[in-house]
Amino acid sequence: FHGDWAKEVQMQQSELTSGIKIIDSKLGTRPNIFQTPMFFVSLNKPADENNGELIAGTLAWTGNFQFKFEVDEANSLRLIAGINPFASTHSLLPGKPFITPEFIFTYSGHGKGQASRNFHRWAANYGILDGSQPRLTLLNNWETTFFDFDEPKLSALFDDASKLGVDLFLLDDGWFGNKYPRNDDKAGLGDWQAMKSKLPNGISQLVKTADAKGMKFGIWIEPEMINPKSVLYEQHPDWVLKLPNRPEDYYRNQLVLDLINPKVQDFVFNTVDSLFTQNPGLAYIKWDCNRMMTNAWSPYLKGDQSTLFIDYTKSLYKVLDRIRQKYPHIPMMLCSGGGGRTDYGALKYFTEFWASDDTDPFERVFIQWGYSYFFPSFAICNHVTSWGKESLKFRTDVAMMDKLGYDLNVHQLSADELTFSKQVVSNYKRLSPVIWKGDLYRLISPYEENRAVLMYVNQEKSQSVLFAYNLHPHYHEKFQTVRLQGLDAARRYTITEINLMPGEHSSFPANYHSYTGEYLMKAGLDVSGSQALSSAVFEIQGL
Repeated sequence: FHGDWAKEVQMQQSELTSGIKIIDSKLGTRPNIFQTPMFFVSLNKPADENNGELIAGTLAWTGNFQFKFEVDEANSLRLIAGINPFASTHSLLPGKPFITPEFIFTYSGHGKGQASRNFHRWAANYGILDGSQPRLTLLNNWETTFFDFDEPKLSALFDDASKLGVDLFLLDDGWFGNKYPRNDDKAGLGDWQAMKSKLPNGISQLVKTADAKGMKFGIWIEPEMINPKSVLYEQHPDWVLKLPNRPEDYYRNQLVLDLINPKVQDFVFNTVDSLFTQNPGLAYIKWDCNRMMTNAWSPYLKGDQSTLFIDYTKSLYKVLDRIRQKYPHIPMMLCSGGGGRTDYGALKYFTEFWASDDTDPFERVFIQWGYSYFFPSFAICNHVTSWGKESLKFRTDVAMMDKLGYDLNVHQLSADELTFSKQVVSNYKRLSPVIWKGDLYRLISPYEENRAVLMYVNQEKSQSVLFAYNLHPHYHEKFQTVRLQGLDAARRYTITEINLMPGEHSSFPANYHSYTGEYLMKAGLDVSGSQALSSAVFEIQGL
């Protein structure tokens, strides 16, 4: 699984031949943006979704990692997974412990699908914070306002969130900094006080306003980072990772704080703690991290820098431990300029993660498909945005595949689009127990056809939700029926298409009809039309 910014977790299959294949990352704070720390290894022949023996593995480590696959002269495979040894010599003193990252793996004798379901169940019970608890639907202001907002604009957006029926309003970047106001990405990081020119009544007033309008309030932070144009940098230039006697190396106009320094750890913890203590009712944090480490050198470590990469990650965990000891159940989204941090080492502190900054729904089908192999749907954040030229329905149906949110200008929706969106939120809340906790079956891969089809089935096999996405079918391309999976063969199920625009009627012959589970799994359903970039969502209810 490889990728880039806005193109995360793209799948690639290759044969392991004699020698050593290494997959690794040396990026430090944003380790997964090019290589994602997860893999499948087929044990005899290439495994597919439902057939074949394989091992699926991932590393619970929010830092540099390395997977080494060695096929020896006897055609035996050895796998070594762990911290990347690059620039990371660690001398273990007598009596001192060193805990290596957990390598999490599962065996499947029934292809990738069973391996994914194993991971999803484990993650819900053990791997992700509060995996058994409901998640919040939300409206984010970023793509509507970017940095340009004030209290009246936000109050109007609260009204939009209320119209949609979402649970929470999330205020993104741009709310902080006074001497160096955060009106763009060139200043303010590190100065975590509400900007008086935008928010004269502070964050607490926004929390109260949101509460009065029937929703929770959350906020964006990037506490590991700093702009040189900030009060924090003026006061503590020695708190930054940078090589001495060399020019500072900026990425997105920012530098990385030296989190190895206990004083910096206190600062980051106090940043989060102050937000909660000064703003009672604050209900959600989006924790971002928009740059990797370059020219990394810790003033705190001074001479010997060989433990920098390891110590940074362990220091991050120390801070997150402190936060979770005081605020054990506050929902927090893990973000790193998209999917730059997607690992189970971090997710024991976070309830969910931002999958990608690319919210074009066509691209998101592939990105979300990739994450689904190792992460459960309730942890993968998808937002309906204005990216791309696809219909609102297609954008919405793609986002509904996992944890649904919104990041678009509700004022620009037509009356029918607003009615549609409100109905979708209602449908999602009703069906979210199936989507979040049901077994996932990937039925048609976008890597194999010009469409993607998947479904979730609850544990009782009494209810299912099926998502079908047409991508770019050829002219007059005919798709075969799709055989469903995971149902009770002896039970009858009613098929209902949902998420229809006002006045629109389903064109699918199976709509409102009932069939046995055996029929649906052996004969299948016609769930794909012929129009490019179109979609359908079906509720499958047991009788």
